[in-house]
Amino acid sequence: MTSMDQSAMSEAAREIEKLMGLHPKGFDLSLERITRLLDVLGNPHQKLPPVIHVAGTNGKGSVTAFCRALLEAGGYSVHVHTSPHLVNWHERYRIGVKGGRGQLVDDAVFADVLRRIAKANDGQKITVFEILTAATFLLFAEHPADVAVIEVGLGGRFDATNVISDPAVSVIMPISLDHQPYLGDRVELIAAEKAGIMKSGHPVVIGHQEYDAALDVLISTAERLRCPTAVFGQDFSAHEEYGKLVYQDEFGLADLPLPRLPGRHQYGNAAAAIRAVKAAGLAVTDAMMEQAMASVEWPGRLQRLTEGELMAHAPERAEIWVDGGHNPGAGEVIAEAMANFEERQPRPLFLIIGMINTKDPIGYFKAFAGLAEKVYCVPIRGSEAMIDPVILANAAYDAGLIAEPMSSVVEALDAIKALAVPNSPAPRILIGGSLYLVGDVLADNGTPPR
Repeated sequence: MTSMDQSAMSEAAREIEKLMGLHPKGFDLSLERITRLLDVLGNPHQKLPPVIHVAGTNGKGSVTAFCRALLEAGGYSVHVHTSPHLVNWHERYRIGVKGGRGQLVDDAVFADVLRRIAKANDGQKITVFEILTAATFLLFAEHPADVAVIEVGLGGRFDATNVISDPAVSVIMPISLDHQPYLGDRVELIAAEKAGIMKSGHPVVIGHQEYDAALDVLISTAERLRCPTAVFGQDFSAHEEYGKLVYQDEFGLADLPLPRLPGRHQYGNAAAAIRAVKAAGLAVTDAMMEQAMASVEWPGRLQRLTEGELMAHAPERAEIWVDGGHNPGAGEVIAEAMANFEERQPRPLFLIIGMINTKDPIGYFKAFAGLAEKVYCVPIRGSEAMIDPVILANAAYDAGLIAEPMSSVVEALDAIKALAVPNSPAPRILIGGSLYLVGDVLADNGTPPR
């Protein structure tokens, strides 16, 4: 992060530092504390514009980005809440602008909201995520907008965002194993937690589900709650045909440009967003869909680095991608994207991976067996929960990969540069395994999300 960014972001960051000293950073899933706090604040969550509420193990950030792109293409002002952030806390809150592109929250406005929340909480027990969620509701209630797209933090049923009682639509994206200590160790248990955001009689859109057990839980919950439901593959779909994205639902068919976000998994994410916006009762035109496919952006997810300070450490003409996906399901879609890149333009693939100890590294790495030449395992700066690079390299080896521990991303890039062979294809490098690592990389590279 540049010194200018640091000073610009410092006021709110200082308030959050204070709160972290008082309150736990971890998870303690309950709605009691957030409900009490919101009551003191005047229940701002009841004063929001129509809410598109998004849950899922993978894809919820991308579908949120597609919803925003689609709505902004139609001239709507759109508030967006996502988590976690990559570089700056402010990335979690994008404030809608009528007829334009939403902007990350102003630092002074954010700091003021945090101070008011701390005062209202009056030292009572609460998690930092709950305070940050209360900030979402205050910011979105106090700034007018047409729509709010709100991403769930963890799970659904007891996530702090789940005080929203009348969403315009609830969206459930692909479910796989992640956060098992909090959500359960079987996909149907995790699906039940995610399904907790469904509200009786309110529309539900179910994205592509790899596991029938998860899909069954979601559909049966929606039926029990009498929710009008649209299911990917049954009520709407998307696929590639002759270089176009063909989207179809009960309202008709559209030939669209392929999404700007790379990877075939984004077709389903784009489709879920289109169907969700329609389910929310908002008009969607072909022109909006076309513009959204071209303008959508989602930093840190199959994002290509084309400039910045880290480029000097990589071989000339190397292709560098960053992706914060960190569970086996994410590993599979990222590996598929890398395999598709390989089909179009063969290059040796190297991985630079850092992970935290709540993840399944072997499950993640297995997706890259036979695809990656070598894995360099790196630490995550300032993280007590990181997996030691030596242990991570052993996990990669157990998954069938050649792996080596390194002290930093820069050292790993330098090692790949040293292997470069003149007149051979420049390598393709994927840096990932953790959103925290990707955040550090984007900060060090001087290319934080804007």
